[in-house]
Amino acid sequence: MKNFLKYTLATITGIIIASILLFIVMLASFSAIVSSGNKPISISNNSILVLKAGVNIPDRGDQNPLSGIDLLNMTFAPVPGLNEILHNIEKASGDNKIKGILIENGLLSSGWATTEEIRNALLKFREGGKFVISYSDYIMTQECYYLATSAGKIYINPGSMVDFKGLSSEVMFYKKALEKIGVEVQVTRHGKFKGAVEPFILDKLSNENRTQIKDYVGSLWDQVITDISKSRGIPADQLNRFADNLDGTLASRAVESKLVDRLMYRDELIDTLKIMSGISKDKDLNLVPMAKYNKVPDTKMTYSVKNKIAVVYASGTIVTGRGNDDNIGGNYYADVIRKVRLDTSVKAIVLRVDSPGGSATASDIMWRELDLSAKVKPVVISMGNYAASGGYFISAPGTKIYADPMTISGSIGVFGLIPNAGKLLSEKLGLTTEIVNTNKNSDFPSIYGPMNPYEKELMQLSIEKIYSDFVGKVASGRKMSPVSVDSIGQGRVWSGTSALKIGLVDEMGGLKDAIKGAAKLAGIESFSVRELPVLEDPYTRIISQLSGELRMSILKNELGESIKFYNMVQEIKGMSGIQARLPYFIDIH
Repeated sequence: MKNFLKYTLATITGIIIASILLFIVMLASFSAIVSSGNKPISISNNSILVLKAGVNIPDRGDQNPLSGIDLLNMTFAPVPGLNEILHNIEKASGDNKIKGILIENGLLSSGWATTEEIRNALLKFREGGKFVISYSDYIMTQECYYLATSAGKIYINPGSMVDFKGLSSEVMFYKKALEKIGVEVQVTRHGKFKGAVEPFILDKLSNENRTQIKDYVGSLWDQVITDISKSRGIPADQLNRFADNLDGTLASRAVESKLVDRLMYRDELIDTLKIMSGISKDKDLNLVPMAKYNKVPDTKMTYSVKNKIAVVYASGTIVTGRGNDDNIGGNYYADVIRKVRLDTSVKAIVLRVDSPGGSATASDIMWRELDLSAKVKPVVISMGNYAASGGYFISAPGTKIYADPMTISGSIGVFGLIPNAGKLLSEKLGLTTEIVNTNKNSDFPSIYGPMNPYEKELMQLSIEKIYSDFVGKVASGRKMSPVSVDSIGQGRVWSGTSALKIGLVDEMGGLKDAIKGAAKLAGIESFSVRELPVLEDPYTRIISQLSGELRMSILKNELGESIKFYNMVQEIKGMSGIQARLPYFIDIH
C-alpha cells in the first residue's frame, strides 16, 4: 500500500511538472510567433495571390498572429478581414511579382455587400491586364458565383454544381413553441413594418412584412442579375430562366448555359495556372495566401504622421456597457469616438457599420458622440452588409453616408419585449411566486405575470418617445423633415439602392471609397489610417482562446451549421427592454 501511494504521488507530480513544462514551451512558441508575426516578407516572381471565398470574412482583420489558431483542432488558418483583402488586391495590381489572382470558393456566407466590395476590387484589378481565375471543387454558392463572375474565367470540378436559383429569405416564428412551454412575449412597438416582434406574436408573415421582404430581396437580386449579365454577356431574362430551371445544378448544363467556362480537375487547374503565370510544368506554383501577402510591404503607399483618419469598426449587435469582440458596446464605443474627436491629429472619422441594431439606449449614447464629432471634423459612414435600425441610428449624424447596393438599411422603428413566464413557472415547473411591493408598480417589469393596463400604457409611451427621438435625429442628420422620415420609417427595411433613392444615404461605395471621401472632406491628400478599437494584446488573446473561444470551438464542432440557431437564442435572451434592431434574423441565400 505504501509503494502504491508512493508511485501514485510520483505519477501525479510528474504529470503536473510535464504540464508546466508543456505550458512554458507553448508560451515560448507563441512568443516566437508574436515576435515574427509582423516582420515584412518577400515573395517569388510569377506568384499568384489566393483569395479564399466562401468563408466568413469580417470587416476588419485581426493583426494578432495568434488569431488563426484553433486550439481544439490544433490548426492555424487566419482569416483576413475585408480591409486587408481590399488593400492586398490594390497592392497586388502594382506588384510585378503577382501575375494574377485565384479565387478558391467555399460554402459559407460573408454577406452580399462584403462580396460586392471584393468583386468590384477584382474587376478593377483586371483592368491592369492581370488575370483572375475562379475555381470550385464542390458546390459553388450563389454568393460565391456572384463573386466568381468578376473573374476572366470560371472553372469548376466535373462533379461540382452552381447553386444559381434566385434569392430566398426565411423567417422563423417562435409563437407556437413559446405557447407550448407557457411563455407569453408582451410586445410594444411603433412602426407598421417593425417585423422584429412578429416571430413572437404571429405564426406567419404580416402583409406589410411580406411586402418589404419582397421589395428588398428583389432589389438585391436585380443588382446581382445586372452585374452578372454585364460580366458574362448573358441577357438578364435568360439568366432568370437559368435560375428558374436550376440550370447550374448539373455541371454540364452550367457549361452549356455559359454560367461557367469549363469543367476541370484540380491537376488541370494547376497546369492552366502555370501557363498563365509563366511557370514551367516541372516547377511548383507560387501560391500566396492573403494572410501571407499582408506582410509584403506596399512600396507605393505614402503615410503622413501629421494627418490621420480614424476608421472605427462597429460590427455586431449594439449592446449596453462594454460589449465584446462579437458586438458593439455602446459605452465602450462612445469612449473610443470621444478620444478621436479630441485628438487634433485625427482629421476625419470613418465609421464602418455592419450592424442590425440592438439596444436603443446604447445606440443613442453612440449617436451623441458621433454628433459632437461631426460638428468639429468630417464623420463619414461606410455601411457594410447591415446598417439597420440602431445601425442606422448611429449612422444618422454622418457628414456623408456611403452604402453598398446590397446593404440592408433603414428599419427606423423601435419595439419592446417583456416576457411573461408565469404559466411556464406555475403550470410546467410547479413554481409559484408571491410579491410584496412598497408601491403600486414596484415590481415593473416582471417576468412572473402580465403587465397591467397602466404598465402597458407607460411602455407604449416610452416606445413613442424613443421613436419620435429616432425620427428627429435622422431628420436633423439627413436635412429632412420629420414627416418625410416618418413616411419612409415605420420600421421598413430598404436595400442600399432604395436607400439612396429616398435620401437615407448619399452615395454608393465601399470602405475604400469612404476613406477617400473622408480625406477629401478633410482637405488632406496624404494621411495614415488608424484602425479602432485597439485590439487585445496577444497574451490576453491566449487566455481568451483558452476559455471562451475554446468553448465556442467545441459548440461549433458539435452543432455544425446549427450553431446559427444557438447564436439566435443567445441574442433573443439579450433582447429584453426597448430595442432598435432589424426585423427578425434576416437570412438571404
